Amino acid sequence: MNIVLQSTITCPVCGHKKEETMPTVACQYFYECENCKKILKPKQGDCCVYCSYGTVKCPPIQAGTSCCK
Repeated sequence: MNIVLQSTITCPVCGHKKEETMPTVACQYFYECENCKKILKPKQGDCCVYCSYGTVKCPPIQAGTSCCK
């Protein structure tokens, strides 16, 4: 199984998009939009900002395992 490490995060406040490399050893709970400086947190039920606002889910979810809850 190929795990994709690149995901584009879209800020729900200003719509700014940026491609980021996801961490493989920890979930990223906070993310600061470089455009509007809003601190993003995962939506309820999601484990990280990539699962909530990214184009690709985080590596543990892609692998079919539980994430860092």
